[in-house]
Amino acid sequence: MKIHPVILSGGSGSRLWPLSREHYPKPLLPLASEQTLLQETASRLDRLDDIGQAVYVCNEEHRFLVAEQVAELGKKPATIILEPEGRNTAPALTLAALFLAGDDPDSMMVVMPADHVIRDGQAFVDAVAQGCPQAAEGRLVTFGVVPDAAETGYGYIKRDGEAAGGSAWKVARFVEKPDQDTAERYLAEGDYFWNSGIFLMRTDQWLQEIGEHRPDILAACGVAMQRGTRDSDFYRVKREAFLGCPGDSIDYAVMEKTQHAVVVPFSAGWSDVGAWSALWNVCPHDEAGNVVQGDVLVKDTSNALLLAEHRCLATVGLNDVIVVETADAVLVASKDRAQDVKHIVSQLKDRNRVECRVHRRVYRPWGSFEGMDEGDRFQVKRLTVKPGASLSLQMHNHRSEHWVIVKGTARVTCGDQVFNLHENESTYIPMGERHRLENPGNIPLEVIEVQSGSYLGEDDIVRFDDVYDRIQEN
Repeated sequence: MKIHPVILSGGSGSRLWPLSREHYPKPLLPLASEQTLLQETASRLDRLDDIGQAVYVCNEEHRFLVAEQVAELGKKPATIILEPEGRNTAPALTLAALFLAGDDPDSMMVVMPADHVIRDGQAFVDAVAQGCPQAAEGRLVTFGVVPDAAETGYGYIKRDGEAAGGSAWKVARFVEKPDQDTAERYLAEGDYFWNSGIFLMRTDQWLQEIGEHRPDILAACGVAMQRGTRDSDFYRVKREAFLGCPGDSIDYAVMEKTQHAVVVPFSAGWSDVGAWSALWNVCPHDEAGNVVQGDVLVKDTSNALLLAEHRCLATVGLNDVIVVETADAVLVASKDRAQDVKHIVSQLKDRNRVECRVHRRVYRPWGSFEGMDEGDRFQVKRLTVKPGASLSLQMHNHRSEHWVIVKGTARVTCGDQVFNLHENESTYIPMGERHRLENPGNIPLEVIEVQSGSYLGEDDIVRFDDVYDRIQEN
């Protein structure tokens, strides 16, 4: 029986702003190692026998980023299922199960959020192996983290007094995030585990359980998958059908209602990296207890998380703080208030600030662009186009553009003309003219783009042809 990783990559990670943003969220970031959290998750079960191809479920906005990061690992997904909008984990898992029911019906699924850290990979693999006999018999296995502190930021799982076989225990109940006194009691009693949000089950068993407890979710997901379309590695569910699906978590929809839930305890250095303080906990510290990344200078600073992406960051006489510097935003917070960063994100959304959605560098399937300067009726960007990639054939109604080639060779379409430009050469794209930029070379193409006009928003794009099948997307 093949075991397929099902990797859920739908979270936004608002508590990790300004690194995590709507269009480039936490799973896509290299927070705890050189690999991103998504890549670490995708590689987590490589040492387990009988592993099948992974199914990824992500927001349609992130599809090319997810596909590129998976490709960097040398892996080919079973599919990448695209959600037009998030509906929580139960519908996401149901989409994956419906896909596998047609592709590998006699399979098991290991359901993993894409934004967790597990430092001891072998201990996790061992726990999954211990849960496999239980899942094969039709039980829904969840993995409970053996707590080492009275943590109030996690939900808990209470084990029943009756063993289910091997290292598994029947689940007595799931409990919400406790207050401090309750968390300390849970820790002292020893029958409670942190709820990791990781599950193991047979594909057909999940579909049976979701059909029994939430037939409305199964019905909506069934229509969305049946009317969806496959496009290379992507599977696009039918938008209208999925938007009618109720939202619910795996826990609420099934695990708290089923009679077949068991828990396998494990200790593997797990963290959901739900806030900056959690990242500080899992990263290596210097002798003063600081986590330092980037160009950072410290004086009399201790127990701090200090991350610099673009500039020199210096601290003097600070303790228990978080300082995160990016190209367009700086966060300074007390470490014990890390959970409240989400309120800053809410303020940004209320004010319609772009800093909650995108970074200064914005990624596209063809490469990226980064804002360098802007003013009244103009802005300057640096475009990087990957070898062999091309932008869409497009036009703008409100702006003209000048392109200056900094590095590489560009193939330019402007109206009826097609020509090459080399380093230090330039061209002008008039307003309303159809145009395309391509990189025919073997190295990244770098271009300075100067835009001028009455409106310079990214939504002023009319696409006529696009190799990435984007239809009026920004």
